[in-house]
Order: sequence, then structure tokens, then C-alpha cells
Amino acid sequence: MFCTDAARIADYEGRGWWMGITVDALFQETAAQCGDALALVDPVNRQQLDGQAPERLSWAEIRDRVERMAAALLDQGLRKDDIVCVQLPNTADAVILFLAASRLGLIVSPVVMQYREHELSHILDRTGAVAFITIPMFHRHDHAAMGAGLLASRPGTRLLTLGPASQGVDLRAAMEATDPAQVAPYIAAHPTAAGEVLTICWTSGTESRPKGVPRDHNHWVLNARIVAEAGGMRDGDVLLNPFPLVNIGSIGGQVMPWLLLRGRMVLHHPFDLPLFLTQIADEGVTYTIAPPAILTALLKQPELLRHTDLSRLRAIGSGSAPLSPWLIQGWLDQHNIQICNIFGSNEGASLFSGPGDVPDPTERARYFPRFGAAGQDFTGIIHRVVRTRLVDPDSGQEITMPGRPGELRITGAATFSGYWRSPELTAAAFDDQGWFRTGDLFEIAGEGALSRFYRFVGRCKEIIVRGGVNISPAELDDLLTGLPQAREAATVGIPDPDLGERIAVALVPRDGAEPTLQDVVDWLKRADVAVFKRPERLVLLPALPRNAMNKVQRDLLRKQVMAALDAA
Repeated sequence: MFCTDAARIADYEGRGWWMGITVDALFQETAAQCGDALALVDPVNRQQLDGQAPERLSWAEIRDRVERMAAALLDQGLRKDDIVCVQLPNTADAVILFLAASRLGLIVSPVVMQYREHELSHILDRTGAVAFITIPMFHRHDHAAMGAGLLASRPGTRLLTLGPASQGVDLRAAMEATDPAQVAPYIAAHPTAAGEVLTICWTSGTESRPKGVPRDHNHWVLNARIVAEAGGMRDGDVLLNPFPLVNIGSIGGQVMPWLLLRGRMVLHHPFDLPLFLTQIADEGVTYTIAPPAILTALLKQPELLRHTDLSRLRAIGSGSAPLSPWLIQGWLDQHNIQICNIFGSNEGASLFSGPGDVPDPTERARYFPRFGAAGQDFTGIIHRVVRTRLVDPDSGQEITMPGRPGELRITGAATFSGYWRSPELTAAAFDDQGWFRTGDLFEIAGEGALSRFYRFVGRCKEIIVRGGVNISPAELDDLLTGLPQAREAATVGIPDPDLGERIAVALVPRDGAEPTLQDVVDWLKRADVAVFKRPERLVLLPALPRNAMNKVQRDLLRKQVMAALDAA
């Protein structure tokens, strides 16, 4: 059994912050009440994703699939508290597997489809997963063969595929052959508590490898309540989910509100703007999420929306890069659609600037309410269940005056308890009062009415955030150590209006070498590094700036890189 601290569970459930119910309990209640109502819609292009025809499933049909999936997993020897590593595209199968794992008390460790041997080896070793679940092929990459290769040296881990493959067990076929009647007795004999871990998602920071972020059932159910309120969602909403079930943005921002609100979830993968707009119109979508670059492009190119019916779309959540007042005001004026500004992380350090708490579009683009801060008062649930403060990262002094940047620190019922099996990383992530160090710099926005808000300033950690995904520069630095053309190399994030940041490499060439960006990309490709981690800019320098301890001064390096790129 993997549980959150018992005292914390008792405290938060006693206050009503945590409901004390599992994700499966929430799903079973919703499915029983909604029955034959349409609940889940596959991507319209699913045939191209995994060879399966797209499906439209009712709550009753999902419940039947979940029961069969759970039975098939039992047949394969999986048991409560087992960890399964899952690499699936954003289809109905991923949702059904997530719900089946919740039902059995399994722990799901989901990973993005772009991960390759480099990232997967680390995750399989760190979790001790007993199964790796994937699909045979995706975008011409043989995931089944990759899985078999990974598991050749891990005999305790099973390969399960959703569809027939030359290696592994076809889980879809196993679902057809199993007896779902075995599930209920098993669950009765092996109940799951709401404080037990359900997921281990993966994030990067200053460390050289991804970190596992465990979240339990209580976390996820509370997340549903927070996001539904912040986004102004309503019972029966139609949610368009464009992101795979791998992090808090998709699981917490879409799947869990869908279960709570008993609506319909429409899946989309990979992001394709014409298909995205078609689904909004055809499915009557009322809420979705989209990056700022997409929302900006749609406003600047109104012809893209000329034949799209947006009349039922009420709100869009956005984040991962700064929003502009022009963007929020434009969507309100031109389409009567509210934009919710979201700042979040897998660890649960989340801020929401929505039309309820921040009705003014200019303020909503620039600021976030100081939820849970001393002396502040907001009506929403997030203000009750979290506490936030700003701390000078050098002196440790709490900041209470406007205009002085400080690290955002957060604690409460939405925040995780520590990294998976990483006591040293966990100790470094929390301060001596038990508050999570987000690594993000904010300041109190001003005097008077503005004192109610935080304004984002930047980061005090070295992570690169590309399109909302954290990337560790240290991980890339380590991988570049052996690059033949380089004496030394280091990576930094550089500002980008579309993705927030892009990856740049600063490289000191060996004598006589003339390295190119393609050389760097090819080197990382041979190391089986995920595509989104591969750099997009290269700057050649005579030396890397280092401090007295010989550590790369990344802030100074970033300035040198940007100056070189500007001069090019």
C-alpha cells in the first residue's frame, strides 16, 4: 500500500477538503446515474493513430469496458499496488485503462508517446513497473519492439499491447476472452483507500533525469473540483481534451472534471487545428484548453474561424506561456468566450486567473489571485485548500511588500507529498516549514486593489519550459558530454512567443571542428532522446561562463546565447 501521510489524510478529510472517495467510486456513481448517455468520443482520426475505428461510448459501455479491462489485467497477474508504465495515445483505450487501474488499486505511470529508450529505462527502473502497456505502432515507430527490447533485461516486467504485435500479450484480445465477473470479488477482498497513490507522472527540473510525482485519489478528486470551479465548468459540459493522459493538465484538467460533472469528453490527438475546430463545432464543445499561440493565431486570422460554429463554446483554459490582455479581450469581444489563465505543475502548485475571481481581461492576463495568502479573501474552493506565500530565495525572508520578486511557495490539499522514492530530491523541494518550493518567481502586483494579485516574473530554477513541458538542461548537458566535435556544451531556454521557450545549445568546439545544429540533434537522436528535448538553436562560444565552483552560470550563459542569436 502506498499512502499519503495518515495525519494529513485525517486532517484534510476532516476539513472536507478531501472527499475520501476513490476515482473509481466517482466513476461508478457517474456511470450508474448517466447510463446510456453519450460520454466519450474518440479522435476522428483514430484509424490513423492505431488502426482502430473511432468510437462513441456511453457511460454504460465505458463501465463494461472498464470491467473487462480490469479482468484482463487480473488474468495477466497484475494485483493491487502493482505499478504499470503506460505509453498510449489519447484514445478511449487510455481512458478505460486509467479507470480500470483505479478500480483495481493499481498505480499508473503514464509517459508521453515521444519517450524512447533513454527516458523509459529510467522510469522502468525507478518505478519497478510490473507491466509496460503500449500500442504496437504509432507514427511509424514500433513501440512493441521497443518495449520488448527494454524488457529483455527486465524479466519481471510484462509487455502488454493494445492490439496484436509480434511480441507481448494483446490486451484487447484478452479483454474479449476474460470473465469480468471476477473483478467485483477481487475488489471486495482488496479495497483501495482514497489516500493511496493512483498515478506517478513525470516532470523535469534542475536534476539530470525525470522525477516521479505521485498523486493519490484524494488529490485527483479535489483537482476536479478546483479546475471545474476555476474554469466556470457546469454539469453536463462537453470537454474537448487535446492532450494525452500523462500529466495534471489532461488528467486533472479534463478527465477528472468530466467524471465529476457527468458530461462528455471528446478526445483529440495529435494537435491538428482544422480537426480541432471541426470537433468544437460538430460536438458542441463548451470548454477546452489550447496554448496561447493557437488562440493568438485564430484571432489574427479570422478566416480560419469563418465557417466554424463556436456558439456553444463558453470558455477556454490556456497557459504554458504568457497571455496578453489583447488575446483575452479579443476572444470576449469577438466570440463571447472567456479565457482562463492557468499556471500549474504536476506537483500541484497551481494558480488560476478566471473570469469569476478576475473579471477584468487585462488583469486576468497579467495577474493571478493570491489564493491562500495571509490577509486575502476569495470565495472559491482553491482559496480554502491551499496556502501561498513569496520568499526571498537568498535570505529566506517572506515578502509582503509589492514589487519585490520572491519564490512562490505553496502548501495544502492540492500539493503532492514528495517525489517517488527520492528522499534527497524531496528534502530539497520543500522548505523547513514544509512548503513546496515551486522555483517560480512572482511579486505582489501593487498597492491597493492590486495587492490581491501575484505577477509572474520568471524562474529561479534552471528548467526549460517548452510548450508547457519541463525539460532539464542538466540532463541534456550530460548527454552532450561525449559529443565528438565539442570540448564542452550546455543548454539554456530562450524566449519564444509560441512555446514559451525553445532549447538552445551553447557549444565550445574542439580545435578544428565546425559543429552544426544537425550534429547536436543527430547525437541526441542516437541516444534515443525524446524529440521535444532536441535543441533548435546552436551558438558557438570560446568558453562557457563558470563560477568559482566551476559550475556553469546559466543566467549569464543565457544572456550570451541571446546576444549571439540577436547579432546573427
